[in-house]
Amino acid sequence: MRLIQNMTTIAECPTPEYSAPNRVIKMAVIGGSGVGKTALVVRFLTRRFIGDYERNAGNLYSREVQVDSEQVTIQVQDTPGVEMTDNCVSLPDHVTCSIQWADAVVLVYSVTDRRSFDLIEQLHQLVVRAGGANMPPVILLANKSDLLHLRRVDSQQGPLLAGTLGCSFYEVSASEDYSQVHHAFHRLCCQLAKQPPPPTSNSSSSLANSASTATEKRRSPLIPRPKSPNMQDLKRRFKQALSAKVRTVTSV
Repeated sequence: MRLIQNMTTIAECPTPEYSAPNRVIKMAVIGGSGVGKTALVVRFLTRRFIGDYERNAGNLYSREVQVDSEQVTIQVQDTPGVEMTDNCVSLPDHVTCSIQWADAVVLVYSVTDRRSFDLIEQLHQLVVRAGGANMPPVILLANKSDLLHLRRVDSQQGPLLAGTLGCSFYEVSASEDYSQVHHAFHRLCCQLAKQPPPPTSNSSSSLANSASTATEKRRSPLIPRPKSPNMQDLKRRFKQALSAKVRTVTSV
């Protein structure tokens, strides 16, 4: 038996004897430091809220879920916080790779941090550039909506920016309301589940390369490998040498 995390409930169901591999939905979460990216990911996948995290090193979270009655595997790449220097944003290589790997990108800012909001437009441009012709869908999340006394970004600015960027917008509180976080990620998962699976040309070519490599390994080398000594043969020869010496001494 195994537990399958449904978007609203946890259901226990038997493991089938033979089952096809699940559809994999991959998401990358990007935003400034301290906006609550990790808290949002953990809240979505486990329903739990943990207030304090160590500095984000870029963890990959994975969980088996059901989306519209289809069993899928969700992989969420949490990325380190992006900083702005001299009014310019540059993405580390591993964040760029995460964008190219992902089926969708979640941009996050905190309503209590104006700088994190100002990062979003440049981050979106970098996502467009990194995605190229295969630009992934993007949603915009405004986190920490419960901290009204610390708000630095007006509630109307998020939807306006999302409209300019052409993406969906959600204002959520990872600490106070699981349903808001669930709704945002669930809508994105449903959107991705309706899309046809990505082509498997890369995996096919890797399989072909692996097969050719294995064929090369099976071929005999140009220089034959020296055989390891046969211990039984060495013992036999040693006994023969000893008996020859004994015969020589006896004859003398």
